[in-house]
Amino acid sequence: MENQIITPKRSLTEKTEELLNEQIGMEGKSSAYYLSMASWCDTMGYVNASNFLYKHAEEERQHMLKIFAYINDAGGHALQPEVTGIKHRFESLREVFEAILGHEIEVTKSINKLVDHCFTIKDFTTFNFLQWYVTEQREEETLARRAVELFDIIGEQGIGLWTIDQEIGKLHQYAVETGAGDGAQ
Repeated sequence: MENQIITPKRSLTEKTEELLNEQIGMEGKSSAYYLSMASWCDTMGYVNASNFLYKHAEEERQHMLKIFAYINDAGGHALQPEVTGIKHRFESLREVFEAILGHEIEVTKSINKLVDHCFTIKDFTTFNFLQWYVTEQREEETLARRAVELFDIIGEQGIGLWTIDQEIGKLHQYAVETGAGDGAQ
């Protein structure tokens, strides 16, 4: 197992470093994806949704930088991800938030794969570091799910979309009040 070697200058295996860099890519894509969605919402007049997504884009960037620092501190080399394939146009506000929920579920799967790898090779330092991300992903999914539920509860007819935009603007406060936003700060 060549890539399981740990040298005196590094505490990460090559495989762990590779997987962490893949996660950096996911977090970087998340940031870019949410930034693109925020811009679309802005152009469509969904001010509260755009503000929510601009904040979310910055949070995802911070998640990426946290992994960057961890890799480099452990003697590895964090890599700036290439971000391509970002969608810029959407058919509806609902499509935006359904895409967010789907994306967050994929990020959760990626984090779980990384945590499982660390547990398997007994890299408990990285395993412990990743527990913040495990908790954060539950929070991210919960917020995305709440946003999608608004479309079903309120409906999109009449003033429905306006009301949904207002409620999305309150999601950040909801996260703070319920503890679902503690990890995102």
